[in-house]
Amino acid sequence: LKKHVKKKLIFNGKSILVTAGPTYEMIDSVRFIGNFSSGKMGFAIAEAASKLGADVFLVTGPTQVKTEDKSINIFNVISADEMLDKCLNLFSQIDICIMNAAVSDYKPLKKFDKKLKKDTDLLKEVKLVLNKDILKELSDIKSDNQILVGFALETDNEINNAKTKLKNKNLDAIVLNSLNDSGSGFDCETNQVTFITKSISKKINLNSKSFVAHEILTEIANL
Repeated sequence: LKKHVKKKLIFNGKSILVTAGPTYEMIDSVRFIGNFSSGKMGFAIAEAASKLGADVFLVTGPTQVKTEDKSINIFNVISADEMLDKCLNLFSQIDICIMNAAVSDYKPLKKFDKKLKKDTDLLKEVKLVLNKDILKELSDIKSDNQILVGFALETDNEINNAKTKLKNKNLDAIVLNSLNDSGSGFDCETNQVTFITKSISKKINLNSKSFVAHEILTEIANL
């Protein structure tokens, strides 16, 4: 019965890679550069994709979020470099890639293996370098039959910035999150987003993250 039901699901036979959570870029053994991403939206997308029949691979940064879905293949990473390596390792077997993680743009030029004293000049002047752009790295190797979806978290000129990212990174779609929307953003139980492709822009109104995840996946299936 399970196999019969699964055959009718929209992502039956598809492999979906989802990234979730923040990345932590270590300064020393106790300090890091990070952000407030909880991972809740990425986990919601992974769970919804699994319910819709997909084989799901979830690459997640540090998060307290758990899932009871034992069929999801979970890979825990800490840094942007680790997330990139894992995504590159998995990408050739993936049909749809949904990059929800809030990846740190920068990392310290040097990581110190022990805790630095607070009065050291090494802490006062931490030099940063750009992380590799995971979306762009995957876009450069994407085949025509793979779908790549990004996320954009914006506070100003949101739609235009998202459309620019869609074009510059050669994405099939981008999901826009605005920090100006009440009830959405980091660590909320709800979300509202705009699903954008070259031809459409569809608002998904405020609802639970699991509902929004299902709506996003429905739009991706339409691609």
